Amino acid sequence: MNTPVDSPTESPLKSRFPNRARSWRLRTRQLIFADRPLVMGIVNVTPDSFSDGGEFFDSAAAIEHGLRLASDGADILDIGGESTRPYSTPVALQKELRRVISVIQALNERIDTPISIDTSKAEVASEAIGAGAEIINDVTGFDGDPGMVPVAVKSGVGVCAMHMRGTPQTMQDDPAYDDVVGQIFEYLRERRDALLAAGIERERICLDPGIGFGKTHEHNLTLLAACSRYHDLGCPLLVGPSRKAFIGKVLNDKEANRTAGTVGVGLALARQGVQIIRVHDVLEMKQALMLFDAVGGIVGP
Repeated sequence: MNTPVDSPTESPLKSRFPNRARSWRLRTRQLIFADRPLVMGIVNVTPDSFSDGGEFFDSAAAIEHGLRLASDGADILDIGGESTRPYSTPVALQKELRRVISVIQALNERIDTPISIDTSKAEVASEAIGAGAEIINDVTGFDGDPGMVPVAVKSGVGVCAMHMRGTPQTMQDDPAYDDVVGQIFEYLRERRDALLAAGIERERICLDPGIGFGKTHEHNLTLLAACSRYHDLGCPLLVGPSRKAFIGKVLNDKEANRTAGTVGVGLALARQGVQIIRVHDVLEMKQALMLFDAVGGIVGP
């Protein structure tokens, strides 16, 4: 899949963020970023994810959900078989494999949308690539399983390294930073450099500041307002604000439907030139971006 790109003279983001990455090379294709962000659709094949756990736990339901998200306009599908919500229980290797591999195979056979495997296990990543995955999305920043980087090097997939403080079981135990934006910048720079040193080309590396992973409500809002700073790392940015708890806190309603809040954050990220927004509600995000773009929201001053 190649997304059309504006010429440098047509892109206000080019002058606003000169270090903003313009492409991401995957295993068999290259994504080219225009001004409008790409949308990554979430397919959680889990019984316990924080927002949609259990809804698509059955393989057939997960496949149909992935097909619907692709029809809704998802530019990438992110398939995961292990919840990483706070205090979640780790999933055994074979169980995770049973959850995701058949889903990836089925989707890869029926649609051309690039597929990402959301895992921190090297064996799951390897099997997923064999089933057709183009991307490894690792919440541990490729620092959790020593076999993960070799899998990425050998396969030539695109990689997304995320920041997480601790593990899902510990990340929300009193998270503290002296400078949340600066410290996460340095972490992502270190992970980028480690991946480069291991033999993964810069054009294959994407970075994610990890909204909700070891951050307070205030940390999340500060990071979201400063995402454009991470363009200086020279890699595409992937940000996942979808339906997260900070939205309910801003709305002062923990039970509120968080779709509209997610869309609002997505538009703010679009203004900062973020290349990929990871969401549950693909159709709503795609439509909002189209209208925002049509009235000059992304390209305005």
